[in-house]
Amino acid sequence: MDGWRAAAACQEVDPDLFFPVGAGAPALAQAEEAKRVCRRCPVRELCLRSALAQPHPPSGVWGGLTEAERHASRRRARRRADDRR
Repeated sequence: MDGWRAAAACQEVDPDLFFPVGAGAPALAQAEEAKRVCRRCPVRELCLRSALAQPHPPSGVWGGLTEAERHASRRRARRRADDRR
């Protein structure tokens, strides 16, 4: 286990909160609730970096971003890197 995980705010809540099912209003509300936990987390940046570094992106909310948001972040980073070439 990564050392930073022990300090994560999500350790205090039901892990299912971070894995909303579906794309409807209940799932969006659940993702927003998970993001509120992430916003008060002292290791949010480490969590996000860990999720972004994985070759197969994990599902759920990590580091305050959903899987779709992390995917978009990766795309933007790739575009910026391509623009610098």
